[in-house]
Amino acid sequence: MTSQKTPQTMKPATAAKKLGVYLEATPAEFQEGVVSRDELNALQAEPPEWLRELRRNGPHPRPVIAAKLGVSISGLARGGITGALTTEEIDAIKNENPDWLKRERETQAEVRKEEARLKAARSDG
Repeated sequence: MTSQKTPQTMKPATAAKKLGVYLEATPAEFQEGVVSRDELNALQAEPPEWLRELRRNGPHPRPVIAAKLGVSISGLARGGITGALTTEEIDAIKNENPDWLKRERETQAEVRKEEARLKAARSDG
C-alpha cells in the first residue's frame, strides 16, 4: 500500500504574509481559498499582475510599512500608524519626516547598534 502525499497548504493570511501583501487587498479568490506550497512558489516566481500591483502601490501591511520607513512595528503604533498604507502615503510620511518618525528611526538605529555589539561580544567570547 502506498499513501498519497497530500500537498502542504496554508491559510490565505499566511500566504499573504509570506508574499508581503495586505490580505484584504488581495483578490476574493485568493482570500477565500487555501494556498498550496507549489502555488505560493509559483506566485513568488512569476507574480501575477495583481500581486505586482500590490507590491508596487499597496496597500501594504505593517511589517512592510515599518521596513519602508526604517522603524519597528511598535514604532509605527507609537506614531499612530495602525492600518495599511499605500506607497504614496508612505512616501508622503517620508517627505514630511514628522518628529515621531525621526525619533523612531533613531531608536531603531540604537537597537541595531546594540544588537551588533552583542553579536560581536558573543563571537569574541
